[in-house]
Amino acid sequence: MKYLILLLLFFSCTVEDKPIVFDKLEVNKAIDKYVENESLAVLHVYLEKLDGTPLYSNSRQDFSYIGNFVDENTWFRIWSMSKIVTISLAMDLIEDGVISLNDDVANYIPEFKNLKIVKGPNGEKLNHWDDISLCPLTEVQEDYKMTVSDLINHKAGFYYSTTKTNCLNELIASKNLATSVDTNDMINRLSDLPLIQIPGEKFYYGLNTTILGFVLERATGKTLRHLLKERILDPFGIEGIDYVKNDSIKLLPVFSGVDKSVRPANQGELDIFGQDVPNYEPENKLFLGGEGMIATTNGYADFLRILLNNGKLNGVNFLKKSTIKEMSSPHTQIDNEYGYNGYNLWVTSDKHIEDGTGDEGLWTGGGYEGTHFWIDRKRGFVGLIMTQIFSPNKIAANKENDIRGLIYKEIFKNEK
Repeated sequence: MKYLILLLLFFSCTVEDKPIVFDKLEVNKAIDKYVENESLAVLHVYLEKLDGTPLYSNSRQDFSYIGNFVDENTWFRIWSMSKIVTISLAMDLIEDGVISLNDDVANYIPEFKNLKIVKGPNGEKLNHWDDISLCPLTEVQEDYKMTVSDLINHKAGFYYSTTKTNCLNELIASKNLATSVDTNDMINRLSDLPLIQIPGEKFYYGLNTTILGFVLERATGKTLRHLLKERILDPFGIEGIDYVKNDSIKLLPVFSGVDKSVRPANQGELDIFGQDVPNYEPENKLFLGGEGMIATTNGYADFLRILLNNGKLNGVNFLKKSTIKEMSSPHTQIDNEYGYNGYNLWVTSDKHIEDGTGDEGLWTGGGYEGTHFWIDRKRGFVGLIMTQIFSPNKIAANKENDIRGLIYKEIFKNEK
């Protein structure tokens, strides 16, 4: 006789007074398939309640690539999941009156006072996702004010070496930004580059949050790592977020899916900065607020719970409830059918219910090597789906929607 054993997870729902239930075994199977079909070398999924109780934690890995077991205490390179942490630090300093949203960035970084705007050979704008490569480039001087708000909302005009314009990519890559010795060195390298648009013009994803981190450093006279420790990690007792590793931290290898199945990445294959990637060694003095953090799922979940609980946790206050509301309100990409962008928090629409990929009102974000998080304020939990891969194949590229969708399909079924 065969028995179907369902491992059920329960936790109290803050919207309806009944438990939420989902099938742990089905989620386990979903995780397994990504490694079994050679789409990923590792995948870790972790859910945690507001009170810090784990709801679910499971991993699958290819031991031919990764020798140690991966769990909630394994360190990942989280890339753009750094952004919401840096933005939260900025909002904390705004609450304290140290900086303001309308401040001129040039007040803190005078090296950026006269940055030119890049255009195509006939004056074409380059800030469109569907641009063809327009070369040779021209640079023009425009009259503008770049604000802290522009940096937070990706409207300042900074970019990565992954634009649609090849000669612009080559230009920024030639600066080897990730190898900068420190903040001042990177600012000096950036001061030779043009902006891709007049600040404030539109949303254009790029280095803006890293520049925001430089503003915080200049405004306080402290490094971003010091501010992170002083204002978030120490007050809340969080140990799983940092910019550098110590002797006890071993980062996972870098993998690529360019060849349709997973393999170790080649040198220079991660091209967001060109040929180089952030330095995580203990001697590193360059702290990239948009790309440079490493974290465990356990540590990052602690940070997410602060946002989930309106800026406070375990009796410690960080941000005001009104600030959290501002961070999660519509600011950019408000005409997108799948949601809108707050302060680098993507807030999902009901299209995710229709598509079977989640729920309406989730706060989500992710990172360059396939890391992903979401915050469910209706039900009081946070979730993380973590891997390390550049350019995953089509199957792995949809893992967040597949796994999150499976979880919510079960949740919805049991909420009826």
